[in-house]
Amino acid sequence: MTDRADPRSDTSGRPNLVLVHCHDLGQHLGCYGADVDTPNIDRIAADGARMANSFCTAPQCSPSRSSMMTGYYPHENGVMGLAHMGWALGDDWETLPKRLRSAGYDTALLGFQHEVPDEPERLGYDYVDSGTKRALDLVDVVDDFFAERADADDPFFVSIGIEEPHRPFRREYLPDETYDAYDPEALPLDDFPYLPDATGVREDVADLRSVISEVLDPAVGRYRESLADHGLAEETAFVFTTDHGLAIPRAKGTCYDPGIETALLVHQPGVVEGGNVHESLVTNVDFTPTMLDLLGVDPPTDASGESFAPLLRGEPHDERDRIFAEMTWHDRYNPIRAIRTERYKYVRNFSVLPKVFVPMDVAPTASGREVHEEFHVPQRPAEELYDLEADPDESENLASDKKPFEPAAEASDPDPAHVDALDRLRDELESWMASTDDPLLDGPVPYPNVE
Repeated sequence: MTDRADPRSDTSGRPNLVLVHCHDLGQHLGCYGADVDTPNIDRIAADGARMANSFCTAPQCSPSRSSMMTGYYPHENGVMGLAHMGWALGDDWETLPKRLRSAGYDTALLGFQHEVPDEPERLGYDYVDSGTKRALDLVDVVDDFFAERADADDPFFVSIGIEEPHRPFRREYLPDETYDAYDPEALPLDDFPYLPDATGVREDVADLRSVISEVLDPAVGRYRESLADHGLAEETAFVFTTDHGLAIPRAKGTCYDPGIETALLVHQPGVVEGGNVHESLVTNVDFTPTMLDLLGVDPPTDASGESFAPLLRGEPHDERDRIFAEMTWHDRYNPIRAIRTERYKYVRNFSVLPKVFVPMDVAPTASGREVHEEFHVPQRPAEELYDLEADPDESENLASDKKPFEPAAEASDPDPAHVDALDRLRDELESWMASTDDPLLDGPVPYPNVE
């Protein structure tokens, strides 16, 4: 199905790769301008490179992670919903750990993955420790792993999967003295202009920030300290990222920027360093080709993703001028396809849906209840177009407000100033769907047959 990486007999000079990935974070970090204390994670950006416009292929866990680990879009690799609900990645797919193992790497998973529901060894890991997925609980697990690797001959790839800040935001795990680090009443909500200034929103944001600053951030700092303590830091690429946007309304489960934006920080001593900030559009379908390229392993030639390692190394690079995102199934059918350029976002909705899909883990929360009437009751239009320069919050739809299956005569016309962009992006999205054999072009995508 894909090209296998070309193994080389001598791997002694290859850098190691440490990949730390968490749930539902988006770009809610201090180094991205968010009002949250994350000094340890921010230090990765200061030491290496921060991708300012990094996005995922899907605003939900399994589809996004499967793209990241294969270099293919969810509708190409078949993971169009959650792995534990029947959309698992098939064993025949070449993943990042499989490709690195073929290139002579030892591969390990510590903590969480969500590309398959069980037996993560199927993804290409030689060693798996899934005993915990909590960030602070993983500190000792990670330290033991690095201690064992300190004198090993072969390079290693370790994937460290963290549960936080997935819901529920578990403030009960915080030390007593930091439980009230973020006072809901005094909290600025400048990072959430798409949500109302309401009590439930404030409570959720306070809990979210507490978990990020008091659990996630110190744990990641401990992982880096452990890597250095065991003498491995100078020969290791260290990458921090997340699967998709925050688990709050109008983020996770949507193709608006808060749903598909992702933190991506990369440090590799002597190669990727210096506190560089790259504004180029990147997407996590490019993640596997990029990591392989960064490590000196030939990336696949037939994947949808392409390497942006030259950008990280400060070399000439043919940058993307658009990225694509999608959603099909989550806890309900929610078929969306989207294209984003530097200026515009075009979203196509393929079914009768609420104005904003709010996933089941978000809907019953304090913030979910605050927006239920506004987000769930109205019907979503078939097409959406946003001018991101004039409207970065994606609040004014410039496309026709025609509803799915509604006669065209009953719809308003698109904004004439943007009709060319609407036509162009509509055509480009359809061309992408056709070129990647998107099953949504043939009609509704059925739920998989599972026993």
